[in-house]
Amino acid sequence: MAELMTRDGTWAFDGEAVRIVPGSERGVHRLRQELGEQTVPLAAVASISYEPGRKGGRLRLRLRDGADPLLQATGGHLPDEASPYHLSVEADRAGVAEYFVDEVRRSLLLEEIPEGPCDHYLLPGPAVPVSGAGVDGTATFDGERVAVSWRWNTTEHKKHAGPQEFAVGDLAAVEWQPPAGLESGFLRFRPHGVKLPSAPEHDPHAIELWGFKKESGTVLLAAAVTARLPHPKAPARRPAPTELAGRPTGPAPAAPADDHDTLLRRLRELGDLRRDGILSEDEFTAAKAAVLERFNGAG
Repeated sequence: MAELMTRDGTWAFDGEAVRIVPGSERGVHRLRQELGEQTVPLAAVASISYEPGRKGGRLRLRLRDGADPLLQATGGHLPDEASPYHLSVEADRAGVAEYFVDEVRRSLLLEEIPEGPCDHYLLPGPAVPVSGAGVDGTATFDGERVAVSWRWNTTEHKKHAGPQEFAVGDLAAVEWQPPAGLESGFLRFRPHGVKLPSAPEHDPHAIELWGFKKESGTVLLAAAVTARLPHPKAPARRPAPTELAGRPTGPAPAAPADDHDTLLRRLRELGDLRRDGILSEDEFTAAKAAVLERFNGAG
């Protein structure tokens, strides 16, 4: 067990996962405190490093691309102080930080964890229900549907469109972008097949963001929705028998043996995530059913 305790938070590593607990002091970013404790399985880690500085240093955990819906939703726009995977380290804790890095790196080598992208999320995303507020509207998400309502100061275009509601299945993607200079940011919900305006102030699918610290709830909401959308790198879905009706018939191609190995490995990973408390019982049951369905299709 390796553990590093600082004013910024506490990281612990047991050989299988990195447990991240944000600090409770005033200087800790609000988003990290609202996100709360995170458990990052080793399989989600691409690398770890410690960067020493004059008055201290910073521990950085880099996750594999596509492992975390929070990073997927924010697209690399989170500042260091808001990221749960960065930890400020006091100068007198540098030796402990370096030992922590060595332990995680050793396990990554022993377990032969690849650095490449994931084709499914290895972290569950923020808990629901969750809500977020921007300058001209608010959004809530209960795990199945997103509801958007407008404030008095929104544009006439959005007032005319009225409140919006989206089922998860209606959405192709969720976009979150922070403000930059004089450009406002936005939380945008992209329904399938709908062409959206480029300006968020006129888009009834988007909430404007003019600040970050006070609007961190929109980040959590974007990540929670993203976690329930199809993974962008997920293997192509096999056509259902009814979808094949009318097509030329013939011998079905044999499924590659590594398809079965991959699906069985995912079942074991899901079991580990449930055991470690990363997945709830309901989330585990739903994920397992999806994997088994894919397994039966592969056979």
